[in-house]
Amino acid sequence: MQRPTIDDFREIRRGLPVVAALLFVAALAFPMWRISVDAVQYPSTTLRVSLYAYPHLTGDFIEMARLNHYVGFYFPDPVLVEPNFPVEENAIDVPEWALGPVAFIGVSLLSVFVAVAPTTEKLKRGLKYQFGGTVLVFTVMLADIQYRLWEAGHTLDPGAPVMGVDGFTPPLWGQYQVANITSVSRFGLGAYMAATAVGLLAVSYYYRDQAATLSELPARLRDRLTGFPDAVQERLGRDGDTEDEEDAPHRPTTTAAEPDQPETHS
Repeated sequence: MQRPTIDDFREIRRGLPVVAALLFVAALAFPMWRISVDAVQYPSTTLRVSLYAYPHLTGDFIEMARLNHYVGFYFPDPVLVEPNFPVEENAIDVPEWALGPVAFIGVSLLSVFVAVAPTTEKLKRGLKYQFGGTVLVFTVMLADIQYRLWEAGHTLDPGAPVMGVDGFTPPLWGQYQVANITSVSRFGLGAYMAATAVGLLAVSYYYRDQAATLSELPARLRDRLTGFPDAVQERLGRDGDTEDEEDAPHRPTTTAAEPDQPETHS
């Protein structure tokens, strides 16, 4: 079976999937999500918690757990593994949280598998399925996280000290307020690394039919960026020169009849 050589990995369509694979694995070492909280109970400080792709929290998660207890909102229970934070009895079960590393390592291995495809046709076909599959995996993950946030915010502990708090849905990105607690959610460095890896897969898929090398990529991107305004201007100019038949001035299609000449009598 034919195997790609080292020189083959200088091509965009083979080199970038390998870089993407490394980013997917490295992203597991960094937070995927960050939450900062301001509350009257902590007037002189902002609580900050970072969440990873597996059941692990860093930051002020003990203090935030105590604060969330007032409204009956708890960190989810990963079920399959023991997390580094206390799990409340009434917390929702989120076993898929423990499977986060499986998804990241899976798309990483698939990226490498595609990059070492023995033929160009198999490489091109693999890049298509790899890019589409990776986008699907992370779309499902984001949808699942948002659903679990909705579930946690709508199954508040009825025995919480603060009664009468309406159900709420913490956003993946944005600010929200519950009682006297104001929270801000942002993506972490790990999420940005994963998004960058997906972007690299998109670029490698775009160049799947070309043997362009990684060293040529900056020049190609620069040419596209510099040529984009000219292409837009040319397009707008061509559209502006096209005269709309309905807006064209009316031109008479007949000539006026000449007045009758007076008759002369001799």
